Amino acid sequence: MKEKTIYALGFFDGVHIGHAALLKAGRELAAEARCRMGVITFGVHPDALVLGQAPRLINTQADRERLLRENFGAETVVTLPFDEKMHDCPWRDFLDMLRRDYGAAGFVCGEDFRFGAQGAGNALRLAHYCRGAGLAWAVVPEQTLNGVRISSTYIRARIEDGDMATAVKFLGHPQLLTGTVVHGRHLGSTLGIPTANLELPRELAVPRFGVYLCLCTVDGKHNPAVTNVGIRPTVSGHGITVEPWILDYQGDLYGKEIRLEFYRFLRPERKFSDLQALKAEILRNADETRAYFKNKAIQSMFIG
Repeated sequence: MKEKTIYALGFFDGVHIGHAALLKAGRELAAEARCRMGVITFGVHPDALVLGQAPRLINTQADRERLLRENFGAETVVTLPFDEKMHDCPWRDFLDMLRRDYGAAGFVCGEDFRFGAQGAGNALRLAHYCRGAGLAWAVVPEQTLNGVRISSTYIRARIEDGDMATAVKFLGHPQLLTGTVVHGRHLGSTLGIPTANLELPRELAVPRFGVYLCLCTVDGKHNPAVTNVGIRPTVSGHGITVEPWILDYQGDLYGKEIRLEFYRFLRPERKFSDLQALKAEILRNADETRAYFKNKAIQSMFIG
């Protein structure tokens, strides 16, 4: 018999402070019903089929699931495929399937949540369904910050503009990127500034090209990092790369998984007259980054 679970419903891109209100309601409802709290989400953004094009995302699926579990208390995360069958599934059949296959004992959604074929399912229909089936339910109203509606779309735009400070406020945490270090051209090492090289997943929103103040986690340890996002114009780079210089780190990074937390935009990417001018600017950026963390305990905002 499947364990009874209260499920929060949504895509949860970024897992922002609006989602946090939804997940809090889910935890409270699960505690009242003495159930687990879980999340139902999708591996592909529904707009890929509904509109024919998915938006660029804030997080990878793996990072989204990690945030939901480790930072927001989801005891289980069910990631469903959003394919033609799911696209055409009537809203009532969708809820029936969650009860039958995943032990759903209740649901939490936002007031603007739509689901089922042609978006026919909504918060009102979900509440009516739950009352008729004797299930727990909650509908969370729209969340705002400083008069602005909190949404993944708004946060995504701030990231693409390089306004990471605002993105962090609306996320409630830094933007997160986890990846495996790959071999680069080793030019940083020749300057005494060894950088790690990450490939930006194609599905993600591209931050404004430039240099960012970050915190990097490697093997469970946290170090400040100066991170370049862009095409490295001074060294004739090709393709978009993410290159953190992890300050005060010693060791071989190749093949390791690292996690970057983006806190602040420092400067635009630009072409320097020579490599020494580039090095001098990166060292200045490193001083800014160290100063930012100087009076703070260097601790990740993420649990895992």
